[in-house]
Amino acid sequence: GLQRCLSIGHLRQTVARDQRASWASRNAPAAHHGPAAPGILPSLPAPGWLRPVQLGAGEVEELNALQEELEPFGLVILGFPCNQFGKQEPGENSEILPTLKYVRPGGGFVPNFQLFEKGDVNGEKEQKVYTFLKNSCPPTTELLGSPSRLFWDPMKIHDIRWNFEKFLVGPDGVPIMRWYHRTTVSNIKMDILSYMKRQAALGVSRK
Repeated sequence: GLQRCLSIGHLRQTVARDQRASWASRNAPAAHHGPAAPGILPSLPAPGWLRPVQLGAGEVEELNALQEELEPFGLVILGFPCNQFGKQEPGENSEILPTLKYVRPGGGFVPNFQLFEKGDVNGEKEQKVYTFLKNSCPPTTELLGSPSRLFWDPMKIHDIRWNFEKFLVGPDGVPIMRWYHRTTVSNIKMDILSYMKRQAALGVSRK
């Protein structure tokens, strides 16, 4: 199956600027909230967000729908492919979009959110953006999973547990929450809408 490290963010302006990315483009514990120290996203030249989970055919389509529905309110979804979880993303960067289009989910599917080149989210060579995000929000569970299916070293308590764990980052670059990889897109949507309503009540405008 196709895997992704998925980062959900509410940070349109930051993400849209200077994207050096390649366009190779349920039922879980509650989302964890956490304050973050100021930081710079290394893959993107500004503070930001993200998170990973296994992308099933239905999930990518739900993410497309989420991006379309909430884009007018400033939501930007970023996808970060990773091969550290069960080696479920072994292909080349050039194979990612064709796989989505013709295999899973297939039917000519094209993501309307941005996909970056494959990279590590845990371990010695993890992308610095993930170091920032993981240090900003506590893990969603204490269980790390079977070491035989996890391909990085050293392993740390704040590490991403599996494909499709997700993070929400505010317009100011501060991570707001982190979701367990089995959290449904519908529940994530409700959390994002609740966050937006709180911000609106406080008179905080989106950027």
